[in-house]
This record gives sequence, C-alpha cells and structure tokens, in this order.
Amino acid sequence: MHYRRFGKTNLYLSVFSLGTMRYLADVETAQRTIAKALEMGINHIETARGYGKSEEYLGAAIALGLSVTRSQVYITTKIPPTADADSMRRCIDESLTRLNLDYLDCLGIHGLNTWEHLELVQAQGGCMTAVAEAIADGRVRHVGFSTHGSLEVIQGAINTDLFEFVNLHYYYFFQRNAPAIQLATEKDMGVFIISPADKGGRLYTPPQTLKDLCQPFSPLELNYRFLLSDNRITTLSIGSANPEELIEPLQVADSNGELTSAEKLIFQNLENHQNQILETEKCSQCYDCLPCPENINIPEVLRLHNLAVAYDMTDYGQYRYGMFENAGHWFPGMKANRCTECGDCLPRCPENLDIPALLADTHDRLKGKSGRRLWG
Repeated sequence: MHYRRFGKTNLYLSVFSLGTMRYLADVETAQRTIAKALEMGINHIETARGYGKSEEYLGAAIALGLSVTRSQVYITTKIPPTADADSMRRCIDESLTRLNLDYLDCLGIHGLNTWEHLELVQAQGGCMTAVAEAIADGRVRHVGFSTHGSLEVIQGAINTDLFEFVNLHYYYFFQRNAPAIQLATEKDMGVFIISPADKGGRLYTPPQTLKDLCQPFSPLELNYRFLLSDNRITTLSIGSANPEELIEPLQVADSNGELTSAEKLIFQNLENHQNQILETEKCSQCYDCLPCPENINIPEVLRLHNLAVAYDMTDYGQYRYGMFENAGHWFPGMKANRCTECGDCLPRCPENLDIPALLADTHDRLKGKSGRRLWG
C-alpha cells in the first residue's frame, strides 16, 4: 500500500480509502470489512451522517477495538450544509456519539452541489461557525467538502478557501472535473475520488466489448491505474460491502507510478474505437449546448449515449440515466424524452450533432427502471 499527502491537512492517507456507504447489512459484516481493510494497509475510513447505519456500525467496530491504534487510522464523516450554526453543532455532536469518537480527523461538508449550498457555507453566523468552533476545541481536525455538483460550483467552492480537501467525481470515462482537480492542487487541497468502480462505469461487471478492448488488463484495473498515475489525486474510495470485495482493487495498490506504454496503448485504442464506432454522433463533452430550456442535462445524457454505443456500457447507462428526475440535486436534470425539439442547442454544438435525435435514441436505449440514491 502506498500513502500520499492529503494536501494541506498534512495527513498521509493510503491511496485507497474504505468508503462505507454500502454498510447496510449488519454490524458483523461491517466489522469484518473494517478489520480486513486495516490489515491490508488502508488507514482512512470515510462515512457520512446520511449513509443509513454506517456511522453506527463503524462506531460499534471502534468500541470493540480496532487492530491499530486510533492515531494510525484517519476517520472522515460528512454532514450536509445547514442553514444555521446550532444545527451543525448538533450534527457534529451526534456523529461523534454514533462513532464513539472524541474527535474527527476530517469533516466533509456533504453535497455542496448547488450555488444555494455554497451560499449556506459562506453565510455569516452559519454552519461554518459551528465547524470553526469544533476545530478550535479539537473535535474536528480538518474540514473539506464533497460534491456531485457542476464544475463551476466545484470551482466556486474551492475558491472560497474554506476547505482543505475535496471529494469529487473524476474517472477515465468522466474527465469533466479535471480543471477542479488542478485548481485544488494549486491550492494545496487533498483530492479524494468518489466511487471509481461504481460511478466510474460499474467496472466490477463490465460488458464483454469493454473487457475485450482492455485486454490484457481489466477495465477496473485500468481505471484505477488512470487515477493512481495522477499524483494530484490522494486517495480513491472503495465501497466494499464485505471483506472479499477489497481483494481485487487492492491488487493495484502498489502500482501508483506513471502509466506504462502498454497502458497508454490501451487508452489510445479505447479512444480510437469510440471515434470509429460513433463517427459523427460523438459528443465531445464541451457543454456548449447548455442551458436547456427543459433542464435536460444534455452533455451527461450524451456521455451515457457515447458509452452505451461505443462500449456496450448499457447496464451502467441505465443505472445512471434512471437517476434523472429521481435524485434531486445529487443528479440533476430531466430525462431526454422531455425534449421539445425547440432547437436552442443546435447552433451552439461545435460538432453539429442532431441533439434531439440523439436524446431520443438515448432515452429508448436507457429508459429502463427509475433509480434512486442508495441512501436517499
């Protein structure tokens, strides 16, 4: 296991962190998973107030005794922004109680996804007043934020200079947030990548087309290597629901150097294949088509179309597409069948894509069942 400096926190975190969003089974499984993660060299566990019984289960494991001393494991929990300081004070105290902890190594403001959320953390006498108090009295050591928001909101949050780290989405198949990672690095912030196996493409169950294109590597391994080769990134989340799910990801925990020539060749082949299959229907993810009068997140819909058509990533596409209209600010936007063919987006598209037709095709491919956030 390698360890990297988590920005200005000066904590050295394992390049993989144990994320606990999926601890919804029972205390015993949670305890076994935590013990196995620590045994394999993970020194950072991340949970959240909203993750079902995750804090409670982690607290039970802490009460029974970890296999390392408290100073050898770093624990982060996340709390949504609140409109007032008293609410945040209460939330911090409740999380510490559930976790059986005297202090948090890191507190993440959970889900800075909108400009309204950003206003809450900048308000005088608001929730950050309570966070500052907790830092002053030692109950919280470091503060950052997590986000599913737009690139512009993420950059806005980073530029407040209120935070020491950021948790965000960034993967081989979703590189929109690259400028945010660069900005965070310039401000010496730690960078935590959310759910690279799941949100990054459901790469633990890849389609055969993608597996064939990635040979002799697995798609999951290549995505991890894409991220680990970037020294601006501190740590990647593993959301294991049991000890066994830790094994495959941690096989690459020591492979954090530059991409090899063989790996670079596979990435180039993936790009060439996408270009060949999509031809004139490839969305380049420039985002110039926004805003949409019907509030369709056109670039994200067309990203899922790219992946489904080029790599047969239909299962992943249906999973993410089903979140539209069902996950609020965590995954904003209307489904593609809301398109009225008004044509507003067409003159703004540098590829001259027939966007209404592509939206209709995406909806037909991916409409499936509606989804919701696991803990929503």
